[in-house]
Amino acid sequence: MKLINSHYKNRFTKKAISRVLVPFLVIGASTVIAADQVNQSYIIENAKTGKDWPTHGFDYAETRFSPLSQISADNVENLGLAWSYNLGSERGVEATPLVVDGVMYVSASWSIVHALDAKTGKKLWTYDPEVPGEAGSRGCCDVVNRGVAVHYGNVYVASYDGRLIAIDAKTGEKVWETNTLPDNGMSYTITGAPRIVNGNVIIGNGGAEFGVRGYITAYDAKTGAQKWRWYTVPGNPDEPFENEAMARAAKTWDPSGKYWEAGGGGTVWDSIVFDPDLNLLYIGTGNGSPWSHKKRSPEGGDNLYLSSIVALNADTGEYVWHYQATPGDNWDYTSTQDMILSELTIDGERRKVIMQAPKNGFFFVLDRTNGEFISADNYVDVNWATGYDSNGRPIEVPEARSMDEPFDIVPGPFGGHNWHSMSFNHQTGLAYFPSQHIPITMVEDPSWESIESNEPGQPMSGIGWNTAFQLNVAPPSSKPFGRLTAWDPVTQQEAWRYEHVSPWNGGTLTTAGDLVFQGTADARFMAFNARTGDPLWESPMGTGVIAAPITYEVDGTQYVSIAAGWGGVFGQSQRASDLKTAGTVYTFVLNGDAEMPEFTKYQLNSLVSGVDYNPDFIGEGTALYVSNCVFCHGVPGVDKGGNIPNLGYSKKSVIENLDAFLFHGPFVSRGMPDFTETLNEIDVEKIKAFIQGTADAIRPKSQ
Repeated sequence: MKLINSHYKNRFTKKAISRVLVPFLVIGASTVIAADQVNQSYIIENAKTGKDWPTHGFDYAETRFSPLSQISADNVENLGLAWSYNLGSERGVEATPLVVDGVMYVSASWSIVHALDAKTGKKLWTYDPEVPGEAGSRGCCDVVNRGVAVHYGNVYVASYDGRLIAIDAKTGEKVWETNTLPDNGMSYTITGAPRIVNGNVIIGNGGAEFGVRGYITAYDAKTGAQKWRWYTVPGNPDEPFENEAMARAAKTWDPSGKYWEAGGGGTVWDSIVFDPDLNLLYIGTGNGSPWSHKKRSPEGGDNLYLSSIVALNADTGEYVWHYQATPGDNWDYTSTQDMILSELTIDGERRKVIMQAPKNGFFFVLDRTNGEFISADNYVDVNWATGYDSNGRPIEVPEARSMDEPFDIVPGPFGGHNWHSMSFNHQTGLAYFPSQHIPITMVEDPSWESIESNEPGQPMSGIGWNTAFQLNVAPPSSKPFGRLTAWDPVTQQEAWRYEHVSPWNGGTLTTAGDLVFQGTADARFMAFNARTGDPLWESPMGTGVIAAPITYEVDGTQYVSIAAGWGGVFGQSQRASDLKTAGTVYTFVLNGDAEMPEFTKYQLNSLVSGVDYNPDFIGEGTALYVSNCVFCHGVPGVDKGGNIPNLGYSKKSVIENLDAFLFHGPFVSRGMPDFTETLNEIDVEKIKAFIQGTADAIRPKSQ
């Protein structure tokens, strides 16, 4: 099993960061004026020149296409390092940096924000929201942050523990802060980047695995006052629904499953896109809670608005239309993957479209004016559906839904494409995105009864996970892969692909220079010919890369920049590189000659040995490990560990004293759960038996 949660919080730079929490550097007067001028008009006009990168996806269409062409397919081989900057993070770095008039704003793990001189990499200020380390155990997928927003002279960041914070772009001092979470005790987190729409900051949340109810909220960008909130799934039917959209949605849920007690899911944890011409806000919604459709809604139903694209009035948050990519989601097939707006000529007609490659393995093209289904085709192999009918409904494979026996679902819950950013090049007509498969078998969990269910063998149930499935009780037969896919949305065909050595590769950038840039899981930063897919250039990185690159111009010179730092849901326990350099921003320029920073290698100990254990405990210890440890630490000795150590390679003294780490342990303040209430001393002995027993079983005979 290879999956999830958040443990060790690295605060090795805490003292250094605190010293600059109240900044003392003054950014130049021109920069202050530029930051103050960032608004909707500015973002729209900048898309014509590409000088800055002022919003998450570059422009409102979120194309990640830059018109800059100084760096091109003809000269990209001459790229060299201009500067690098150490983010001081040993957890996942997923942020897209923003650049406004020569200043870069980039976030790292634990929602820490850095302002840098975009030409030199010199630090201007750092802001640490001081997320409590204990909050790390309340999220599924690493303590990451995907970026910030800039508007009205402020930088906006959503902290992991659910606060929305406005920071003065000049000084780095907090302007205002508001709590975005309902007071219901649920384990909400925020990892996504805010967007600014019509003077409001838009942000969603995560937590579907923990049984939350998804929503999207707008806050006044100047004051932080809440303007509107739209829930993605209905609440308790015994209470009045918030609006007609929720009343309609409730008809697609079976109340006998008491879905509202398990939250329902549908979190808006990443994709948000705005069309200023139509004044529509498009959101991508997440998976159901629990994952199992049979447990969540026993009599069936589509379960709106899970795994959907929903269009809302940008001013009021009122529902306009929706399209559901995976009705009755049963496989963690979120539609939270990035969406791109464009105009395409389809069957001789010019149409305003929205494009998405969600987890379920199909690439979708919809009419964004009304949500009409235009086309869909699979961009990776799938076995849960054979395609989509003319009405836009999937033609399902019955065995994939029943899950009465272990089923090797393709793509697995990690998705054929996850959050890693897609780009679209108007010149080539192609979309570029990382595609993948990470094998997982799924089977209904007969022991699951409610959101409070915590039985040994239920994946990560010890920290509150809510899947109602057992995973990998039988080994998958499918094979993992990772690719860069170039896709034609008009013909719904693959134009070209590049095979990577591993899944979990970074997002993409495409430019008018006929280039596609992407970082890789095996610690490279690469440039490809956008038309042919030929690799043209690469640079080593000090760690695996999962974030997306950007490009910008300062003083007439084009730069390409990427924030690197391995982690995220897959990267916590798995890796494809032997490097673990701290999170770093690398910025390149033609003929750059700066030296790369020194890279740090993983230090992997020998397999643990010598821990006394009772062999009779191994079976029960396996189930307890699955319920509490596996998504973070991986399988002992089988996996090498990602940005969280694999316990099979721990020192003997660590495993012998495992209770000291599990009960009020030293790493609770760094994001590791405290298992005092969920495990006992005998449980710990069983887990120790599993760890040492597994290490002994796989140890080479020569050892």
